[in-house]
Amino acid sequence: MSRRHQLSLLAPIFLLLGLMPTAVAAPDHRPEGRWRVWLDSPGGDLPFLLEIRSEGDQSWQATVFNGPERLEVPVVEVSSDSLHLGFPHYDSRIDAAFDPEGQRFDGRWKKRRAQDRWAILPAHGLRTSAPRFDSPAQDRFPRTSFAGRWRVDFETDDLDAVGIFEETGDGDLRGTFLTATGDYRFLAGSGERGVLQLSTFDGAHAFLFRAHADEKGRLQGDFWSSDRWHETWTAVRDSTARLPDGFSQTLWQEGRSLHELRFPDLEGKLRRLDDPAFAGRARILYVFGSWCPNCSDATDLLVELDRLYRPKGLAILGLAFEATGNLDRDTRQVRRYARRHGVNYPLLVAGLSDKDQASKALPILDRVRSYPTFLFLRADGSVRAIYSGFSGPATGAAHEDLRERFFSLVAELLSDSASE
Repeated sequence: MSRRHQLSLLAPIFLLLGLMPTAVAAPDHRPEGRWRVWLDSPGGDLPFLLEIRSEGDQSWQATVFNGPERLEVPVVEVSSDSLHLGFPHYDSRIDAAFDPEGQRFDGRWKKRRAQDRWAILPAHGLRTSAPRFDSPAQDRFPRTSFAGRWRVDFETDDLDAVGIFEETGDGDLRGTFLTATGDYRFLAGSGERGVLQLSTFDGAHAFLFRAHADEKGRLQGDFWSSDRWHETWTAVRDSTARLPDGFSQTLWQEGRSLHELRFPDLEGKLRRLDDPAFAGRARILYVFGSWCPNCSDATDLLVELDRLYRPKGLAILGLAFEATGNLDRDTRQVRRYARRHGVNYPLLVAGLSDKDQASKALPILDRVRSYPTFLFLRADGSVRAIYSGFSGPATGAAHEDLRERFFSLVAELLSDSASE
């Protein structure tokens, strides 16, 4: 057979191969990398940044970014078509399904609010390096620098709050709000085209803030929390803005004693607050909830105080007010909380997180105003000071000042006891 004839026989094969599509790389279905995640809140997109990474085929980790804050997600489960992010210490989770290309997921965030009530918001994620917030579509408001200190009036709060914001370049904005009951933790976003946009997500909180400056330079804003809360706020620049002193708000009720109060420990045994096992040369009673991120910030400080001062006679006792009133479930949550923070001091399950209910459970106080609340007691059980609220790490100098005051107060109590 001639070479020309051989080539003529192969021509149809060459033609067929020429019509076949060129091989392309399969889409990357593994979710490693950076994701922009957003919740469909009543105020619009509530975004945060997420990084997913793997350690082998079956081991996954994820980190939530809120400005300088890095939160490791405790439970991360990934399959070929689904993603589960669990925050069991807050009884909270995101469950979602990946699209066929593995570049997007859609699902929902669900967090328990009470025994039979949940906060639920649709959740979405896009694999992208895009910023946290989209730029406002147009210049509707005067361009404004939001950096600095602001005196803030939230619609539903009788006391002024303090806003502290910092511009970090390229329109990025970060900061927080300090209130008499605690701070709004690490907020991150942008201050472009005259519009302030800030958000945070930590498994428990899902906060969205928007504002713009009016013709007088005053901020006009909105605040949305989770799936249920919205209020307006205004703010004016005030470099001297301060909160009321947290040591001046909550009062000890004269004539009441620790002996009259008893709550179950984590083994279910009822314990009185004046149990000798809880005694020390100085004492801190700590009113908290495992559901409360501000309480988690405060607990890190208490764990440090316990480590440094327990050998010198400090005793700390935590009183947990939980979401459901179901003792078995609430005890499990408090145990998770203790493990997460490395708590070695005793914890009691004191009741429901509702502040009216908590106030009835603690008649030694005129009222429970905030989670957390701290009672600093002398060795004989008498009260030295009560502090309501907490300024956490997001507040910067305010947090450092509060740390110093707590350390000084504990040292004073221990010194007074030693000199008696």
